[in-house]
Amino acid sequence: MTSAAPLPAPGHMAVDYEQRVDFGRLRDYRLSRARASLEASECGAFLLFDFYNIRYTTQTWIGGALGDKMTRYALLTRGGEPMLWDFGSAARHHRLYSPWLDPANCHAGMLGMRGAIAPTAGLMEDAVRQIKGLLEDAGVADAPVGVDIVEPPFLFEMQRQGLTVVDSQQLMLDARQIKSSDEIMLLTQAAAMVDGVYQDIVEVLKPGIRENEIVALANKRLYEMGSDQVEAINAVSGERCNPHPHNFSDRLIRPGDQAFFDIIHSFNGYRTCYYRTFSVGSATASQRDAYTKAREWMDASISMIKPGVGTDQVAAVWPEATEFGFENEMAAFGLQFGHGLGLGLHERPIISRLNSMREPIELQPGMVFALETYCPASDGFSAARIEEEVVVTPDGCRILTLFPAQDLVVANPY
Repeated sequence: MTSAAPLPAPGHMAVDYEQRVDFGRLRDYRLSRARASLEASECGAFLLFDFYNIRYTTQTWIGGALGDKMTRYALLTRGGEPMLWDFGSAARHHRLYSPWLDPANCHAGMLGMRGAIAPTAGLMEDAVRQIKGLLEDAGVADAPVGVDIVEPPFLFEMQRQGLTVVDSQQLMLDARQIKSSDEIMLLTQAAAMVDGVYQDIVEVLKPGIRENEIVALANKRLYEMGSDQVEAINAVSGERCNPHPHNFSDRLIRPGDQAFFDIIHSFNGYRTCYYRTFSVGSATASQRDAYTKAREWMDASISMIKPGVGTDQVAAVWPEATEFGFENEMAAFGLQFGHGLGLGLHERPIISRLNSMREPIELQPGMVFALETYCPASDGFSAARIEEEVVVTPDGCRILTLFPAQDLVVANPY
């Protein structure tokens, strides 16, 4: 049963007259979850390169452009405080403005910018030697080190220096799976921002505007509202709708087009993935039929969301790949689809016929994820795409995404 009442999405400033996000409580919750995952594992420490795991454990963030450079890293040892290696000036900033971290644990670091500085320069060797010494100081040097993602030369150097490396990404994703009330509020605030952007899109969605202009508008409005990263925006219209290209172009939108958009951004780190489909000026019977089917599949999956249900049961209400024009579930992956949302775009649970039938996950209160459906139209080129973000509560499902999507919206009808 879905409640009609929206989840709280208060203003973004700190105020004295309302209880809003408690960031101190948020930081404590995330670190406690990471520590509990470490304690329950075979590992003596987690060495983290994944930007989202670093934020989860150290509560720090720098520009997204550095997120894929594999230079920042954090170390969490059993019983120890988080240690962070960052760009030198950023590390100095953390020492000044991140009092939850011991200033002595904020280090300048550099490993090579994904190979731009070759491993032969010795930066990785020095870093591993320092990490090994810290593990010895903590009394965990003989236990495996859990690493989430890593460059091969760094992994080889850890092994060369005698460290046993195991996977910690699974353990960190387990830790991040259940969201606190503060995380859910941030996710709701992020979705509320996209609600407003879709109103802006509907008002300008007329023949003659280009897909990239819609993308520009969405980026501008999101950053004006306080987004800290617009990760991607899909803008897909007309004959580009089928098959779904997962991008945007400079195509001019034309009368009668079906068009769908996906807005992926974050507010204080917490992400959205939020599709809506519109017709421009008018809609054909084929377009309306496709939308109706996509909506039926969406509503069927929402009706399944409650604690104790398996993700295989959710995936089972969606059509098989062959029912909507694909040869197998791999070819159709991501079209009838669910994925966890949090600091990362794709967290747990991942819900799909590709994986959920073999390895289902039980839904639990506090999980937040997006549900996506896609239906190609009988005209051969139009398609409908719908996405709703939901949170699992003890009483069932609550929806974060509120822009109208029960029926096909015709923007600026003739």
